[in-house]
Amino acid sequence: MAVILELRCPICNRSYVPEAVQYTCPNCGPVGTLDVLYDYSALKTQLDRDGLRNQGQWMWRYKSLLPIGSDAVVPPLRVGMTPLYGAARLAENLGLQRAWVKDDGQNPTGSLKDRASALIVARAMEQGVTTVSTASTGNAAAALSGIGASVGMNIIIFVPASAPEAKIAQLLVYGATVLLVEDTYDVAFDLCSEMCEREGWYCRNTAMNPYTTEGKKTVSYEIAEQLNWDVPDVVVVSVGDGNIIAGVYKGFYDLYQLGWIQRIPRLIGVQAEGSAALYQAWKDGVSAADMQPINADTIADSISAGLPRDRAKALRAVRETNGAYISIPDSEIVAAIPKLAQLTGVFAEPAAAAVYAGTQHAIQSKLISADETVLLLLTGNGLKDIKRAQQSVAQGLRVQPTIESVRQALRLS
Repeated sequence: MAVILELRCPICNRSYVPEAVQYTCPNCGPVGTLDVLYDYSALKTQLDRDGLRNQGQWMWRYKSLLPIGSDAVVPPLRVGMTPLYGAARLAENLGLQRAWVKDDGQNPTGSLKDRASALIVARAMEQGVTTVSTASTGNAAAALSGIGASVGMNIIIFVPASAPEAKIAQLLVYGATVLLVEDTYDVAFDLCSEMCEREGWYCRNTAMNPYTTEGKKTVSYEIAEQLNWDVPDVVVVSVGDGNIIAGVYKGFYDLYQLGWIQRIPRLIGVQAEGSAALYQAWKDGVSAADMQPINADTIADSISAGLPRDRAKALRAVRETNGAYISIPDSEIVAAIPKLAQLTGVFAEPAAAAVYAGTQHAIQSKLISADETVLLLLTGNGLKDIKRAQQSVAQGLRVQPTIESVRQALRLS
């Protein structure tokens, strides 16, 4: 187990011992989502970077860098070590020197959020917790439901009733108790938080629970290891609540503190125009504490958030790496689904495919130069939202069961 030195607030910089605080900073409130910091000097002497190869093909190969005991029981599903593909055709299409895609849609429930849920469930089991709850637009709920089912844990989900039917069905298949909230994700989030406090459930809510970032950071460990510790110049990430980009930054930060990588990549966050609170705050130089809620409206439900819960760490991730935020319209997000798939062979849900359109914008705006190496982080599987995928493509060619009809359809005659 990595010994936790402190939980530190990115707003007021106060430090807390782990036993003193369960969720956010008592001084700053919900905006003060906490960093989990370790004794990196000690870890440098204890850990062998190359020895990780012998620790299994899942995220628990990094158990010595995670906040659970070395003998802690972990959920059995294989989370992590998702494929990283070289994408020469994508690079050529974008005019880049080199590009990769990291396909986290191949996690057990189809999204990167399995990483956070796996760690939260492991910590819950370690502490003897029997009920875990979360609010979600779909993916975090599916992740918690699936990981919870694998160990028989009681899972209670708060999800907007407007979430894609396929995502809601996934929760029910896993046996979670599903509460369809007739309001926005932000309302569901607050309702879940209040119920957890009243009933004593362990709350997995994104960013509110500081250990969600610790689970998600493992994707950066994998990127670095899969590229033989030579990280890309730029990593492009879709952003809603801000917890994934915060986790990506934290993973690279840990590795840099350990001396395992030579630099932290520039991080570019991609938001939908209808849910672009972080983009606007970054553009206007607004602090996380001063951000105000907006009315979020986008087809990319996984990145829809009126007031991003991990806004402090999400802004820091971009500002401290000299990165940027990009905002793109829903029409480009939908168009990106088949384009990305046809260039890479990876079928991504709208929020994940958004990074393709965002990378195009970043190149056009000269936020990414042609001689840089770029990785697109794909956070969710396209089967999560078939309806949007259907909208992104034309129908197939209808033919009669004859050779002549086929030839006519293919314009061969």
